[in-house]
Parts: sequence; structure tokens; C-alpha cells
Amino acid sequence: MPATTVVLPREEIDRSPTLTQDTLVRSLPSVATFRRTPSLVSDPTAQGLNLRGLAPSGVARTLVLLDGVPVNDPLGGWVFWRSLPRLGLERIEVVPGGGSALYGSSALGGVVQLISRPITGPALDADVSYGNRGTGLVSARGAQRWGPVAAALETELLTSDGYRIVSPGQRGAIDGGTPSNHVVLNGRVEAQPTDTLTLSARANLFRENQNGGTRFTTARVELAQFGASARLQTEARGTFTLDLFGRALRFEQDRARVAQDRATEVRAASQDVPANDQGASLVWTAPAWSAGGTHQLSTGLDARRMAGTSQEQLFPATQAPEALVAREAGGTQWSGGLFLQDLYAPIPAVELSAALRLDAWRNTRGQQRVERVNGATDTTRYDDRTEHQLSPRLGLRVRPWDPVTFRASGYRAFRAPTLNELYRPFQVGTVLTAANADLSAERLWGAEAGVEVEPLRALTARVTGFWNVLEDPITNVTLPGNAGRQRQNLGRARVRGVEASVDWRLSRRWTALLAYTFVDPTVTEAPGQPELVGRQLAQDPRHRGAASLTFEDPRLFTTTVQLRVIGPQFEDDLNERGMGGALVVDAAVSRRLFWKVDLFAAVENLFDREYLAGRAGVDTLGPPVLARVGLRLRDAP
Repeated sequence: MPATTVVLPREEIDRSPTLTQDTLVRSLPSVATFRRTPSLVSDPTAQGLNLRGLAPSGVARTLVLLDGVPVNDPLGGWVFWRSLPRLGLERIEVVPGGGSALYGSSALGGVVQLISRPITGPALDADVSYGNRGTGLVSARGAQRWGPVAAALETELLTSDGYRIVSPGQRGAIDGGTPSNHVVLNGRVEAQPTDTLTLSARANLFRENQNGGTRFTTARVELAQFGASARLQTEARGTFTLDLFGRALRFEQDRARVAQDRATEVRAASQDVPANDQGASLVWTAPAWSAGGTHQLSTGLDARRMAGTSQEQLFPATQAPEALVAREAGGTQWSGGLFLQDLYAPIPAVELSAALRLDAWRNTRGQQRVERVNGATDTTRYDDRTEHQLSPRLGLRVRPWDPVTFRASGYRAFRAPTLNELYRPFQVGTVLTAANADLSAERLWGAEAGVEVEPLRALTARVTGFWNVLEDPITNVTLPGNAGRQRQNLGRARVRGVEASVDWRLSRRWTALLAYTFVDPTVTEAPGQPELVGRQLAQDPRHRGAASLTFEDPRLFTTTVQLRVIGPQFEDDLNERGMGGALVVDAAVSRRLFWKVDLFAAVENLFDREYLAGRAGVDTLGPPVLARVGLRLRDAP
């Protein structure tokens, strides 16, 4: 491929010591989630994803797909990682760099795609495990094929007592564990009525309950998603793929007002956020044709509607007549795009790619209604707004010799502001962040170049340099006098760096991996906020590294030791609240007991390293040692 691509195959997913999907993908140094808190204890609205340090936030600047269908939340763009169980995954593909030329908004920093396992016949897989902190997991997947019809059913249940996330020096009487639980049920049906036509349908149900560590910091998600697709593959006219999807969800959250000594708390707000979206896409891939080389042409169009409303009941500290007791805000966003791509190989050793996409989106029905203690109500209606974006991308892959591949690409990408950023305020700890209905889209110019070398069949080394300029990034800006924060388009930021990796199969039993990512994320322009120029983007460490060593012998055992290094970073845009680096070791081991049943053990943060995960009003900690043991059944019968 002309683009840099990293793949986590099913074997590596099974061997990983991690429990949740966000910690799994975070084992790649170029991948990061907002803050350092895993989805096991993190509020769902803080589970954004970014690649190559591209301005982390609760909103993902990376598009996450499940078999080609977006899974980013329609209201806020974050990702419900716990709704994506790994037992049904064949692989995970990570493609950093601006991807808007093919995928439009949300692919500003790249694309992560989860690919489901094919339904090849009767199969049964299951995991059962239990660990410290009351963490229990049960998951199962069954699949069957009846001639041209196949079906798969997957479920996962997880419960955990979590851990005390507030740092000991600030912990008070109200601070306890962070219990959570979730349940997932996924079903998929496929049919092949003819040799050229494939039909499929799927349904996904998900429920999650979380407690943030105190009585009045809770969150709950209920999600239902449905999809259908048709794929017609012909020799003469190419391949046509149609995808349809819809989703309905409800997010509920309680927030607390905490005393300074954290000895008492009262409910500050209760929020109910229903949202839904619907989408469709049609892609045509033409048969390969020759004209000075080989061409592979693709074109497609897609459309999506997203709607959501935040309904808040507020409990002010004082009953002043002007104090707010209720707030309702939301709107609808319509979007659509059309793309064209040509992969051109003048000779087998050279491939060029050119893609161009036009997107348009419109925000409608935006409004905010507030009610005060004295009974007065105010309604603010926001003007409908329409924007558009043209996103090109050029790529080149050259393989002058079999062991050496050069890649380079340049691109322009964008991300439209979410309904959450436009209309919904939120609070973390004691810090209130206001919405901003005047936000415009973020835009990115970027380029990358790299080389991949395979001097030996068992050794692969890769180095890629990248340079991105992010225009009008949407960030949480501290208001004068520390009067909270507000989402604003912050001018311009430069994000440049290098990523390198070495994958070495030392022998039939031993495999080693080293990877490192350096990112220099700096604010270069900040109209109205000159003190931010030269500052490092918040929640963005300059240095991230990973190393792993795997031993695999089916007659003995399989074990993986994984080391992750996270450099220092800042909580805030002013770079006043720093967080030190961390080195975390994870490990897993498994051994065949009988038939296709393995006994396994896994531990995250083996040496119980304590490090900060956030400093939003109160200092919070990353996960302590999390260990579990269990049984694993694979590919039965």
C-alpha cells in the first residue's frame, strides 16, 4: 500500500495481556487514547482516539470502523470501546495520516478498522477469566454455515470493582472504587444467493454502567445498532458495495459538587442524552484496466444524518433567582461526500495513488433552552450553517529491490465539529467546559515519507517521518481568570515527528518487537491567546515507546512480555499542570490443558507502577496492577 499500515492479526490479539480494546490498540506507540485512563474506569465521553499525537481530546480525531461502518458516537465522536469485544475480530488495521480523501470527516488523523472473523463453518470460541479487584469476564462466539447461509452470534459480559482513581494525597471520605459492568450481544447473518452476490445483516446491542469513584459520578450507556450490506462482484463491470446502518443510543450521567476536603458531595447535575444516526454508502471498484500501466479505479458516495439532545437537570449550590435548574441543548447534522481514487502502477515496482473527495455538511435545529430558579426560561436558537471541504491525497510506493520499499504521501483532511462540541457543556472534576455554536471545522495539511526494509525474511524495520499542520483545532481553552474553559478554534498547531519499529522473528519460537514514536506538538498561532504560542498541545507526550518479546511453543506454553513507555505530558493548554512519564510492564502466559482448551494468566502493570492519568481539578491515577486467570476455548469443534 502507498500508505503506512500496521496490522494486529488475530494471533496477537489473543496473546495480548490487555483486557479492553482501547488498551489493546494503545500498545502501538503511534496510537493513544485521551488521558491515560482505560475504558475499564473512564467516562465514555473521555474515550477519544488519536494517531501520531494529533491533538488528543475526548473527541476522536481518528475514524474507527467495524467492517467499514463508523462506530464513533454520533453526538460526540468518542468511541465506546467496550462495545467492541475482541473474540469476533480477525484483525485490526491502523492507518495513520489524513484519511479524509476517502472517508471524509472524523478521518482527520487516520483510520482504525476492526475486521470481523469470516464465518467459515461450525465454530465455538469462549473465554472465562477472573482477577483481582473483582474483575470477571465471560465471552463466547458461535458460528455455523448451512450451504449459502451463515450466521454468527457473540456475547461478552464484564464486571469489575475498578480501583480508587483519586491520588492518595487528595483522596477524601467520598472516594471509593470505580465499579463498572457491561454486556454485549452481536449477531451477524450472511447469504450468498448467487456466485456474484453476497448479502449480510448485523445487529449489535450494548449496555454499560460505570461509577467514577463517588456516589454522584456515574455514567450509563445503552446502544442498539443495525446494519445491512450487499456486494455484487462481476468480472466485466467490477464490484458494487452498498452499506446501510442505523443506531440509537442513550447516555446518562450524574455529576457531583465536591467539598474542598472531599469529605462530602452533593449531586450537581443529572444529564440524559438521547442520540441517533443513520447512514448509507455506495462504492464501485472498476475492473483493472491498462493505459501506460495498470489502473484500479474506485468511486463512491455516502450520506449520514446525526441528531442528539442533551437534557440536564441542575442542582445549584445556592437558590439564587438567576441560578440555572435545567438546560436542554442539541441539534442535527447532515453530511455527505463523493470520492474518486485511482491506483496506478506503471511498472510492478512502482505504484501511485491519487484520491479526491468533496464533502458538505449542514448543522440544523441547533438550540439551547435554560430554566432558572425563578421560573424564567430563555431559548437561544442558532442559525443553520453549511460548510464544505475538498480533500485531496497523493501517494507513492516504490520497491526498487524486494527487501526495500519506499513510501510517501501528502494529504489534506478535515473534521467537522460534533454536536457535542457545538451545543453540550460538560464538567470534569471542578472544571466546567462550555460549548461553542460558532465552531468551524478543523483542517489539516500533512505529509509523510518512510522506508521499510526486510534484509532477512524474519526481520522487518520501518522508519516514517511525518509533518502535519492543524488549522483551527478545536481545543478546550482556559478562560481569563481561570473562569472555566470553552471550546474554541485555536489558530494553528504543528505536529511533526518520526515513528520507527523493528519486528524480528528470532527463531521459530521467539519473536521480538521494538517501536518508538516521537511527536513535537506545538501551538504556532493562537489569536487572542498569545500566551499559548509555543506551548505543547495538552494530553500529548513527545515520547512513546513499546517493546515486546513472545515465546511460542504449542508443546510447552506461550508467553508475551510487553513494555510500554509514556513520556511526560500536560493536562492543560497553558502547560501548567504537568504529568510525569511512566513505564508499564504487562505479561501473559498460556498452556494447552487438553483438546482445544488453554489455561491462561495475564497481568497489566506487573510492577504496580503509580502514575498520573489526569489533573482536571483533582489528580487521578492510571490503573494499578490488574491480574486475572482463566480458560480459553478456540476453534471448536
